Amino acid sequence: MSTTQIILLIVIYFAVLICISYFTGKEDSNDAFFKANKSAPWYLVAFGMIGASLSGVTFISIPGAVEAKQFGYMQVVFGYFFGYLIIAYVLLPIYYKLNLTSIYTYLKDRFGNTSYKTGSVAFLISRTVGAAFRLFLVAKVLQLLIFDQYDIPFTITVIITIALIWLYTFKGGIKTIIFTDTLQTLFMLVSVVVTIVFLASALELNTVQDIYQNIKQSPMSKTFFFEDVNDAQFFVKSFLAGMFITITMTGLDQDMMQKNLTCKNLREAQKNMVTFSVILIFVNILFLALGLMLTQYADLNGITARKDDLFPTIAMLPEIGAVTSTFFLLGLIAAAYSSADSALTSLTTSFCIDIIELDKKPIEAQKRVRKRTHVFISFVLVVVIVLFDTIFKDVSVIWELFKAAGYTYGPLLGLFAFGIFTKTQLKDKYVWIIACIAPILSYLLNVNSVDLLNGYQIGFEILIINGLLTFLGLILIRSKQNQGA
Repeated sequence: MSTTQIILLIVIYFAVLICISYFTGKEDSNDAFFKANKSAPWYLVAFGMIGASLSGVTFISIPGAVEAKQFGYMQVVFGYFFGYLIIAYVLLPIYYKLNLTSIYTYLKDRFGNTSYKTGSVAFLISRTVGAAFRLFLVAKVLQLLIFDQYDIPFTITVIITIALIWLYTFKGGIKTIIFTDTLQTLFMLVSVVVTIVFLASALELNTVQDIYQNIKQSPMSKTFFFEDVNDAQFFVKSFLAGMFITITMTGLDQDMMQKNLTCKNLREAQKNMVTFSVILIFVNILFLALGLMLTQYADLNGITARKDDLFPTIAMLPEIGAVTSTFFLLGLIAAAYSSADSALTSLTTSFCIDIIELDKKPIEAQKRVRKRTHVFISFVLVVVIVLFDTIFKDVSVIWELFKAAGYTYGPLLGLFAFGIFTKTQLKDKYVWIIACIAPILSYLLNVNSVDLLNGYQIGFEILIINGLLTFLGLILIRSKQNQGA
């Protein structure tokens, strides 16, 4: 595809999203922006959440990591499934019972204002980092495919990327996103299937059975790792990490929960979560199969690109054909924006509700404050993404994202676990200190784990360790509180 064709495709794509925004954003109210008036169909939410959950990071990084990690990522995915069940039957009943707009209001009711602010700040940091990672990856691809041809700086690419998201979310918010995510998820899945069909033809795999046998016989399809407990991909570590990643990055994350809270009632929200969790298993198998076939195609044709460059490099080769290249771009853009648009909206929601306490401001000023906050959050994302461009070179972004999540979401895991599984009440003025110390201790343990733990390498389970340290810190606060009583 030529640069002009790529630009035309992007313009048409966003024209469609803006049309959706026009029709869904006619009611420019805070209730529609934050909760879609609690009227979203659960099946649309479930389907749209697939794209939001996977994002451009999964679209690029999971296929690119197959050569080095085999199918070991599926161990994490199986953990995801059980994590989603915990969300559906433990967390969602709490959120619906309290009729929450921001899920961090639970911490205020349970412990006090300091815990509430600590939880919301932890989310703002976590989601800003997560959204920035996702958009950073997509901005890099757009820079390579389009903007480098015109000598446009990466910073301008990022500004354009964020501005497009702002343009179709600034009025309708989460109400618009329910519908745009559905469309974007469809584009993403069609893109993966079209690419697999092309690769199957190029690798002379003529039937589904041929594809299955090819995957089964490849050493890259190894899924379960039980041999070495010190290995970062050891099954138990990966499974538990996946379960807790889901609990924190979905169940304790305003971004993902805001979609669930748009359903009419708890029962529909639970149907959404369970349906979504089952579909996600098969979607991830598709991505891993795609990664294996991309690697085989690269080896067969002398292509040296690897990791996050593998899929974009092959998809844009002239011999791939315009149809496959077009669907790749549609899939990439859809995967990226289906997670980024909801991140921008949820960050705006959390900042408005939790930090500046929008409900306490004069009614006539609330909409104006929300819109200004939306612009401010967009600016923050631009700054963070540009900063990432100077830090992360030649990495697989999916693994960096999970590493970051282990440190930023750990305090949220500890706080919510302490609130749900104990009846202890805290004088919570020291909670923020625990939330700062736990990630620091986790980091020190992680970088020294080989020496301290007899060769044991900590992987994604750093999230569990971080949450446990937070939990123990809260117990310590309680014991000191009792001694002082």
